[in-house]
Amino acid sequence: MKFASLAICASLAMPGIVQARADMAPDTGSDVESATGADDAASAATDGKAFALGQIVVTATAPQGPQIGSETLTAAAMRAFARVTLDDAVNLLPGVTGGNSGGTRNERLIFVRGFDRFQVPLSIDGIRVYLPADNRLDFGRFLTTDIAQVQVAKGYASVLNGPGAMGGAINLVTSRPTRAFEGEAGGQLNLGHEGEYGGYSVYARLGTAHEKWYAQASIARNFTDHWDLAGGYRAVAGSPQPEGHRAFSRSGDWRVNAKIGFTPNATDEYSINYTRQEGDKNAPLPVTSLASSQRYWTWPYWNIDSLYFLSTTALGDKATFKTRAYLNSFDNLLSSWDGITQTTQTRGYAFNSYYADKAWGGSGELDVALTPADKLSLALFYRRDRHIEWQQGFPSGATEPQQVTSEDTWSLALENHLSITPAVELTLGGSYDWRNLIKAQDYANGALINYPLRNDGALNGQAQLVWTVDRATRVHGSVSSRVRFPTLFERFSTQFGTAASNPTLKAERATNVDLGASHDFGGVNVEGAAFYSHVADAIVAVQPEGFTGTTMQRQNLGDGDYYGLELNVSAKLLPSLELGGNYTWTHRDFTITAAEATTRVPNFMLTGVPEHKGFAYLRWTPLAGLDVMPNIAVASSQWSPLVTSQNTYLRTGSYVLGNISVDYTVRKGLQLGLGVRNLFDDNYSLADGYPEPGRSFFLKGRVSF
Repeated sequence: MKFASLAICASLAMPGIVQARADMAPDTGSDVESATGADDAASAATDGKAFALGQIVVTATAPQGPQIGSETLTAAAMRAFARVTLDDAVNLLPGVTGGNSGGTRNERLIFVRGFDRFQVPLSIDGIRVYLPADNRLDFGRFLTTDIAQVQVAKGYASVLNGPGAMGGAINLVTSRPTRAFEGEAGGQLNLGHEGEYGGYSVYARLGTAHEKWYAQASIARNFTDHWDLAGGYRAVAGSPQPEGHRAFSRSGDWRVNAKIGFTPNATDEYSINYTRQEGDKNAPLPVTSLASSQRYWTWPYWNIDSLYFLSTTALGDKATFKTRAYLNSFDNLLSSWDGITQTTQTRGYAFNSYYADKAWGGSGELDVALTPADKLSLALFYRRDRHIEWQQGFPSGATEPQQVTSEDTWSLALENHLSITPAVELTLGGSYDWRNLIKAQDYANGALINYPLRNDGALNGQAQLVWTVDRATRVHGSVSSRVRFPTLFERFSTQFGTAASNPTLKAERATNVDLGASHDFGGVNVEGAAFYSHVADAIVAVQPEGFTGTTMQRQNLGDGDYYGLELNVSAKLLPSLELGGNYTWTHRDFTITAAEATTRVPNFMLTGVPEHKGFAYLRWTPLAGLDVMPNIAVASSQWSPLVTSQNTYLRTGSYVLGNISVDYTVRKGLQLGLGVRNLFDDNYSLADGYPEPGRSFFLKGRVSF
């Protein structure tokens, strides 16, 4: 497990990467625009606008204009840098790191100021994407090509967003049409190390908006035939991974989103939405292991389905009522095969593991203007998770009976936003989260097991202060104490006989402190922030007392302290030349007793996050309509578990990645582009045994109307 984060950050504004904080710029009553200007005004208009009903509250300031505590990655930025998956896109932001889980699952990860996927909820239009069993989301499965923006709340996430945001929150916001007839379509052809075909990404959106209603549908598809290792990679003797194409790197994902909305008047809006996402993938093997010790796993399907209703209704002049209601499903098959051909299942380690999960629930929020300067908000959240799993084992081919686990999660939140003066805003918030376990089943030794039921509850509290010194300067500070309940997997999974259950596992808690300021020097914008997080009752996989061998158990053990800095800078040097970038420093410590470190958590290291990370870009417009954007991403090494030895770690992951993208607007509504990723063909790994892609090329195009 990785734990909560303790970090101090400073961020640089990047092309199309909006630092949407109330401490950055005065409220203009409109969204901050893309810094790239990659699209002309007419083309940008066809992007529609971010779906307001689908945005989350990432700050206690008013929802219009810049918002403190959030950072927003625009569609223009994701297109400009050709970032088509979520983990790749958010890696552009300061304080956010994309990673690789390594291991047999080989999933793409996101860390926000050191907090991992268990501690930073993911939502689509404010509707939580939660896998009831383990919530081990693979962020490489989530596409960005038809998304209007990505919101990232770091450290401070409003209690009005719901439970679980211990270290922040990520929200994918779909677009909303603004004209009677509009649309766009685009695609990207990915080419390998030698310019050969590697895969493609395509998307399309069509929408209509009228005085009383609107409707829209979009589709996105990403297919990877393969990707290539860097030229410096050399095959390990006895490993099934040759040089060149990365074996078993084939994957495919597609998503559709449809919405219809009703706007009966200037204040009310009601929207019915549907999202369907399907994927299948293979799992590249560790290059440092021999063929005889590999696990051959595939995911024939990894599907998410969501039907949801969003609304906002004015209750007179002083109150507003907002609702969210949803029905989600998650269906997944994990198959383990006999060998590298992945055609037979006859050995004892072969299996088919099925998940069939559902979640339903919703929220209601009442906002009341007590005075023109004082707003009180009350929100209630409810979610029912129902997890069903079963497994087919080999060589017998016998299938287990279905095992059912169900649980309710509630949260009651109260928040008060007060304008002390026109320049000073104070927000105080609190919530109580509780969890009711209804049923928890497992199957072992030919019989169903019913685990003991244990409920849990916890208080959360937060406060933030924003001071707008003048139109160019803002200062902010916040403190937040939030909890995260353990997943069913952490409490009950035996992990194919390698773990012991722990039904009494408690919630872990993070206390986050954030201080920052921004100033516009006239053409040069600088923002800095420092933050610290302390984690108590951290959930750690340890050797349980009384057990020997490889058996592990998740327990509340030790404390985490992470801290760091972020620095953001953007500057317009000339009418045709812009410069920007960001730097993040993150340091993480975890404290346990010497006895525990020796006997129960030997050689323990925090993994997945580099201490130093940076990104910089240059945008040069030598001719009208032509954008040349070289950029560079750097990171220091990080700790990773060694594939071939238990409880052993090594430093890996340092890189210097040069990239370049060239876009040309042929005419209004038509853009073409090309680019190179990992220009220097750097051979690096974020997890031991799992090298990242080497040099690759892409061609792209977009039409809009």
